[in-house]
Amino acid sequence: MSQKTVAIVVGSIRKDSFNRQFAEALVKQFPADLKPQFIRIDDLPLYDQDDDGNAAPPVARLRQEIKAADAVLFVTPEYNRSFPGVLKNAIDHASRPWGQSVWTGKPTAVCGVSVGVIGTALAQQHLRNVLAYLNMPTLGGNEMFIQWKDGLVQDGAIGAASKDFVQKFVDAFAAWVKQNAA
Repeated sequence: MSQKTVAIVVGSIRKDSFNRQFAEALVKQFPADLKPQFIRIDDLPLYDQDDDGNAAPPVARLRQEIKAADAVLFVTPEYNRSFPGVLKNAIDHASRPWGQSVWTGKPTAVCGVSVGVIGTALAQQHLRNVLAYLNMPTLGGNEMFIQWKDGLVQDGAIGAASKDFVQKFVDAFAAWVKQNAA
């Protein structure tokens, strides 16, 4: 299989985001045929349907990067029992105008990190509902709800206690991409 590009969309824009740290460590476990590309979402204006015909440069960039990707991995925190508004804003921009979504058909997976003991379970469920509407085949049965604890990420890599668990998710996602990417 030729190398596939995976758009990595982190739902947190906080400077020291646990989800960003986790995502950067997780992609180090990708097989050689998956190439991660982190997608910037912190510079997007709020979605406004009036702008559909005249996208701001950051929106045009986002749409092009998602369009060029073969698959998408969402790594999201949980805010108030759902996923963050900044992530919803990015999803809305790339799914509009109606009928021109760049998400359609992209194989995807969802994971996330939280300081809470249920990880990001509810955020992931809400996000999965949106992804189903966007016609994104989403990896099922390999859910990963991670509680942020000391040692989860060490020296930029997944720590020893979680490395095998994360690798199982990465392997399932890689197989999912190979099976579903165009």
